[in-house]
Amino acid sequence: MPSLTPAALPASIDTPDIGKAGRELLSLALMDARNHTLHLLGCLEQGLGGTLEVPRRHELELPVWLAGHVGWLAESWIGRNPQRGFGSACTADAVRLASIEPMADRWFNPTLNPHAARWECALPDMPAVKAYLLDTLETTLELLDKAQEDDEGLYFFRAALFHEDLRGEQLVALAQALGVPLQLAPPDGAALRDPILVPAGRWLLGSPVGGFVFDVEKWAHEVDVPEFEIDAQPVTWAQYVEFVDDGGYDRPELWHVQGWQWLQREAQGEGRRGPRHVDQIGVASGAVLQTLFGKASRRGSNQPAMHVSWWEADAWARWAGRRLPTEVEWDKAAQQAGRRGFRWGEVREWTASTLRPWPGFVPDVWTLGGDLEARPAFGLARVLRGASFAARSRIKHPRRRSFAAAERDDGFTGFRSCAP
Repeated sequence: MPSLTPAALPASIDTPDIGKAGRELLSLALMDARNHTLHLLGCLEQGLGGTLEVPRRHELELPVWLAGHVGWLAESWIGRNPQRGFGSACTADAVRLASIEPMADRWFNPTLNPHAARWECALPDMPAVKAYLLDTLETTLELLDKAQEDDEGLYFFRAALFHEDLRGEQLVALAQALGVPLQLAPPDGAALRDPILVPAGRWLLGSPVGGFVFDVEKWAHEVDVPEFEIDAQPVTWAQYVEFVDDGGYDRPELWHVQGWQWLQREAQGEGRRGPRHVDQIGVASGAVLQTLFGKASRRGSNQPAMHVSWWEADAWARWAGRRLPTEVEWDKAAQQAGRRGFRWGEVREWTASTLRPWPGFVPDVWTLGGDLEARPAFGLARVLRGASFAARSRIKHPRRRSFAAAERDDGFTGFRSCAP
C-alpha cells in the first residue's frame, strides 16, 4: 500500500476521505466518534428510564451489548493485537493479549455471544460499559500515536472509526424503534425535479486501492451500463400515498410472491397499510402521520418516504410502471448527475441488486462472525446505496455499499425508481 502524502490527506474529520487520514486527524475523529456514542447512550438511558430494557426481537439490539461491542472490537484488533501493524494481512487467529476486562470476550464477541443469546447473558451495567469505552479509547489513542503512518499501519484504527460510526447510526435506529426522543431532524422536503437521463457507457464500479475500504466495496471494476432514466430524488410521501390510495396494499399482482407473503404476515396484527411507524396515511388528504423518535408528526408531501421495506419499494415500482435502479445505475447517477439535480443522503436507498461479491473480494478479517460480515448475505440480501440523515457525514460517500434483508424496515430506508 502507498504511504500517505500531504495531497492525499483529508482536511476535516467530517469528510468521507477520513479513510485516508493520518494519525492526527484520525485521533480527533476517534474521539469525536466516542463522544457521539456516549451521547446517544445517554439519550437511550434517559429515554428508557435508566433500565435500558429492550424487547427481544430480531431487528433490535441491547444498547449495553452494542456499546460494549464497539469497545471490544477496537481493543481486540488494536489494543490486544500485537500484529495490528500487518493491517489487512492480519489473520483471524492472530495471537491476542489479555483484555482489560476479563469477561469482555464472553460478553461482546459476537461469535461467543450471538444475538439470540444476549438477552439471557448477564451483561454488565451501563456505567461499567462506559468505563470500558473510555479505557479502550485511551489505549487506542496511545497506540495510534506510535503507529506506522501508512495504509496498513492505520488499517485497524480506521476500521474502528468506521465501525463506531456505523454503530452510532444503529443506536439512532434503536432510539427510533423504541420511541426514545432525539434532537435529530428528519430530511427536508424539496421541489420535485424531472427524472434524469444518464447516457450509456462503461462505468468503474467499486472503490480503488488506497485508504480504508469496506470488503463489499472491493475492488473497482468496469461495467457496461446501458442508457437509463432515473428519478432525481427518492420517492416522496405524496407519491407513496397515491399507491396506497389505489389499493396498493390489497393487490397481490403488484407484489413479489414472497413480498405478498410477508405483507400477509405483517397484516395479521393491526394490519399493514403503510411503511413502518406510520400511524395514519390519508388517502383523501395525502397527509402522513409518522412517529419519529417517540413523537407522531405530520410528514411533508415532498419529504422522502421512510422506513420502507424492499418488498414495498418493489411493489410501488410495479404499480407506477417503473422499476428499482440497479446499484451500478444508482452509483453512476450519484457520481455523474449531481449537477443535474440528483439528490441523495436523506435515506438509505434500496436497489434492485442482490448482494454479491465483486472481483477480488476477500472478507475483512475484523467483520468475521458479526452482522457486518457480508458472506452469509451473498445471494440473499438486497443492496442499499446512499446514506441516511442519521449517519455521520464522514461515512456518506456515493460508493458506500450496504445491505439488508428485503423485509427490513427498521432502518431509515427509502427508494427511487427508473423507467422500465
